[in-house]
Amino acid sequence: MRQFLTYRDAVAWLGGPTMATGLLDKASSLALFGLGEIDLFDARGEAVRLGDAFLRRLRDKVKGLSRYHATERLAAAHTIIVTVAFLEALAEVEVLRELTLDDQRLMLGDNDERRSLSSDPMRIPGPDLSYEHMLAIFVDHYRHLTDIVLDVLSGLACWDRWDETTRYRLGDEIPVRALRRYEELFRRMAAEFPEVACWIDRADHQATRAEVRQLAHGLAGIEQRLAALPQVRGLPDRLTALITSNRAALRHPMMSSTRTPPGMTLPSLEQGYIDPRYRLIPHSAFVSFEEMWAQADHRDDLTAFLAAYLTTPLAAEAPLLVLGQPGAGKSVLTRVLAARLPASEFLPLRVELRGVPADADVLTQIEYGIRAALDEDMSWPDFVHAGGGALPVVMLDGFDELLQATGVNQSDYLERVAEFQRAQAEKGRALAVIVTSRTAVADRARVPEGSYVIRLEPFDDDQIEQWVTVWNNANQTYFRDRDLRSLPLERVLAVPKLAGQPLLLSLLALYDADANALRLMRDDLPEAELYERLLHGFAAREVAKTRPGLPDDDLERTVEDELLRLSVTAFAMFNRGRQWIADADLDADLHVLLPDAKDRTEGTGFRRRLTQAEGVIGGFFFIHTTQALRDHERLRTYEFLHATFGEYLVARLVARELADMAEQLAFAESRRRPATPDDGFPHALLSFAALVGRAPTVDFLAHRLTTDLTEDRREILKRHLCELFSRALQARPGSAYDAYQPTRADVTARCAAYAANLMLLAVLAAGGPVTGAELFGSAQPEQANELWRRMTRLWHSQLTRAEWDALIRTVKVRHELRDGVRTLEVTFERDAEIDVADLVFFTWPGERPQPARRMRSSGSIHMREIAFRDDTLLGHLYAALLPYAADVDPTLEAYPRSPVALLLDLLLSETPDSGRYAVALAEGPTWQYVDQVLRRLAEDARVLPGREVLSLMRTAARRWSGPTRLQRIHEVLSARPDVDERVKVQAGLIAGQAEDEPRLRPFDGQFSAVLPGDVPGDRQP
Repeated sequence: MRQFLTYRDAVAWLGGPTMATGLLDKASSLALFGLGEIDLFDARGEAVRLGDAFLRRLRDKVKGLSRYHATERLAAAHTIIVTVAFLEALAEVEVLRELTLDDQRLMLGDNDERRSLSSDPMRIPGPDLSYEHMLAIFVDHYRHLTDIVLDVLSGLACWDRWDETTRYRLGDEIPVRALRRYEELFRRMAAEFPEVACWIDRADHQATRAEVRQLAHGLAGIEQRLAALPQVRGLPDRLTALITSNRAALRHPMMSSTRTPPGMTLPSLEQGYIDPRYRLIPHSAFVSFEEMWAQADHRDDLTAFLAAYLTTPLAAEAPLLVLGQPGAGKSVLTRVLAARLPASEFLPLRVELRGVPADADVLTQIEYGIRAALDEDMSWPDFVHAGGGALPVVMLDGFDELLQATGVNQSDYLERVAEFQRAQAEKGRALAVIVTSRTAVADRARVPEGSYVIRLEPFDDDQIEQWVTVWNNANQTYFRDRDLRSLPLERVLAVPKLAGQPLLLSLLALYDADANALRLMRDDLPEAELYERLLHGFAAREVAKTRPGLPDDDLERTVEDELLRLSVTAFAMFNRGRQWIADADLDADLHVLLPDAKDRTEGTGFRRRLTQAEGVIGGFFFIHTTQALRDHERLRTYEFLHATFGEYLVARLVARELADMAEQLAFAESRRRPATPDDGFPHALLSFAALVGRAPTVDFLAHRLTTDLTEDRREILKRHLCELFSRALQARPGSAYDAYQPTRADVTARCAAYAANLMLLAVLAAGGPVTGAELFGSAQPEQANELWRRMTRLWHSQLTRAEWDALIRTVKVRHELRDGVRTLEVTFERDAEIDVADLVFFTWPGERPQPARRMRSSGSIHMREIAFRDDTLLGHLYAALLPYAADVDPTLEAYPRSPVALLLDLLLSETPDSGRYAVALAEGPTWQYVDQVLRRLAEDARVLPGREVLSLMRTAARRWSGPTRLQRIHEVLSARPDVDERVKVQAGLIAGQAEDEPRLRPFDGQFSAVLPGDVPGDRQP
């Protein structure tokens, strides 16, 4: 069933009389019903009688149907009551009594292009709609129909007899009365049918936050909401094992007991699973874009959403995509949902995609899942038939594992799932499908039309408190027997990056269970120190488990070796631009970078020898292993549960190498000896990707260099890094690490990455500005300026776009005149604000403005880039645009469909286009911008079709308001003899109702353009 359903379709679904269906199919543009000598009131009465009859007989019509077919009938019935409510509202206002049969024929007309009630699509309630939102949609629908009424009536004789009060009453009262009657009918349905109540339960029965939280454990809310559904189907005998297994999952511990100390009690899923918050977006091609998700609200009604979703026809049309970070609880969600769905109405089946052939079709993958769940072969048709009418809910868990482990292109996978759903529905085997995936890889598959996408959000403070309470209550005996205190909530809340993800929250709990390590941390512990202690503690525990009895010195060296291997693992991901690494790739990296590492991969008995990568990963709790089958071969990839672990390990290894380098340089300097530390290992690590691409890595490096090195060591290190930077583009001698090739990179790209990293490290070591002369070892600032310009062009051409953007956002370049010579300074600074006077390097006319004109908007990053590139021409051109930014639009973005592009299109086009105007009016960023659009529209209103101009006026009045321009447009329309009088009347009403509501302007000051040569000293090429 489609998301939009027509009245005629609804009647047909419910088996309505053919005569009534035919009658309603001949409705007028108003969707009132009748032709020839059939009076509109008779037609209205027939339609209302038909709708009431459907509602009275609805219980009988859905009784005994399968869950999916009952849902279809209820959706059709809903469409009936939407229409009936409007018809009854028309009768109540009594205006139609003024019409003769001839007037009625004029209203109905013979124009086939007019939409009729029976063919006008209406929205089916969906799980994404709150009750209030649903009402807003239908009131707009009723207003649309009312507009058609007014359009028709304004051309009849009765219109002139009515006063303005009567006319306004029509437009105001009909939608309100229709909506009121709709609510009455809808609540009747909701009282009769629990699944209809699920459609509005998210808002209409919204409890307080505290009451909602009471049911926020183990998805108990969905079981409660669906328990009221008619229990007309018994438990199918052949599927008893599946249902029993699903229910048993609630008693399982919420994590593997092999990772916990002896004596510790793990809460069950029923106790410890906290319903997550989530964000919801409809079908979108940009599900990995944070900007898209930032526009969606946080929701804490997941059980209500799932109950509504599974009781609407939409669930059988396209898959529901569930996204989340590693450790967010996607797989656990499918386990708990399978346990909670009532077996009489739903047939849940979990399919772990890591255990099915990656290149198989959807049907084969599902049948693999059936075999794994039942321990016997059963075809998909037999599985559905055994369910006895229950709706199959297939959960394809771990789509990201298919992508990561196999590397196979699966861009059409979700579309194939949707096509499978459509094909099965046509064969009477409708099913709902839920697909889980890690957010970062979700954009590698197209999301089909009709899909909803939800993203599981990190825990908030209340959810963290709930989880900690459950944990502490379950382990009171463990704490008492070992003289430990419970997990401290305040310490957990101090590390939200970890505490927000359920699996990482478990990691913190396990860490504190070892001698209250988390509780004993000081309050002001930096984030870098926290990660150091966590990683060191878990590495020590892993070493103690695999090599017990080591002396303290050997234990510390072994732990450091483990962390070194993990750091190389982090670099394997970083240099490939991924959040994961394949087993074979990690093996190759370890073989080159750590050739002398002790082999811990010996096989025992009949077990195969472990790969070196498997030896490194071991049983580390904070590393997630994904698996998939391809050609009967199990492929593995690894990733950190939180990206920050990898980002810290990258910084840790770089800081360790720099500390060693500083010590060698200091020792040589103390002995008055020349020192040339070998940079082969750092070059291998740092010549494939720019560190600025990971902001936490840069912050961790800044902290480690400040705390690990004394000031004199940092000064020695800075000078050496500047020397390496000045020679970064020169030919290098061979190295033992030349075989390290994580990606195929050009020589120029590697030179650019290494130079960018050396520059950043020199600035971080300095702890303040570094001049261009220092960076290039040049006594002449002009020469350093020229070398800097060459280097920035190399970076711009060879770094990725993301790396270049991160570079200019991380490193700020300032230019100033010193003794008549322009010099540059490079510093580590992310402040998005920039002084406008700095834009063109002291070529501002007259004295420097005071106070400084600070700019903080998307335009400021362009100004930073211009200064970074040392590009005077771009600086002057940009300064010339500032008056536009001040008065119209501060973003100055020039991508297609951007405000700038739309306005230019309107101003420069020879042929006016109402479509372009509609977009500009709907998406204009400021009142000043819309004023410019309306000014142009006042000219083009002379030639655009009158009805199109009227539609544009409605858009402008609804969103922006502003009488001056609208009145001018109305005057232009009024002077045109070719425009229908009804259009002129409605345009006058719109112009008369508008109010002036100017929007906030981004700047208070005015800026004038600056030309090259305005100030002496600016002599750049």
